[in-house]
Amino acid sequence: MVIFNAVNRIIEPTEINYNGMIIFAIIGTAVNVAAAFFTRDGTSLNQKAVNLHMIEDVLGWIVVLLGAIVMKFTDFTLIDPMMSIGVAVFILVHAITNLKDAIELFLEKTPHGINVKEIREHIAQLEGVLDVHHIHIWSMDGQAHYATMHIVTNADAHQIKEKVRAEAQEHGISHVTLELESEGEHCHEKNCSVTFTSNALCHHHH
Repeated sequence: MVIFNAVNRIIEPTEINYNGMIIFAIIGTAVNVAAAFFTRDGTSLNQKAVNLHMIEDVLGWIVVLLGAIVMKFTDFTLIDPMMSIGVAVFILVHAITNLKDAIELFLEKTPHGINVKEIREHIAQLEGVLDVHHIHIWSMDGQAHYATMHIVTNADAHQIKEKVRAEAQEHGISHVTLELESEGEHCHEKNCSVTFTSNALCHHHH
């Protein structure tokens, strides 16, 4: 709608109240600078989106202020719709980026920066762990990461849980749900069987 109205103003220029634009732009810039300052420390996806919105508003008002000053002294009215289109495109690009991140959270995709293969290898090397499989890692807010996994072990369950959770913490995973399986136990997940080699290493198949 903003772009549509801006194109209409290019085709049919309208009278602009430069002084009013300058006053509103100054107020808008001040208010949004304060809002951006107070939301700058957010780390979750929602908090980052709010802060980005505040920063976008600041940039938008600054553009309006500069444009109004230029138009006041040059009477070049096309700057107004051109600024509207520029700000709208800028916001659209960042909105698409945020939407992509939100969709990835909704689909419970593995968070960026999380290497599942590396995590599996490190946990498999822990003393007492014979195998690790069915690893699923996701995030609810882009900050706190969660994981579920199956651990094959004949060692003390409490010790294994502590070791695995400590290793997961090293990889930025804050909460882990574990299912422990004994050597030779059938994995009840669909299309999965667990077999062991003579050197006690375990392999899983789907």
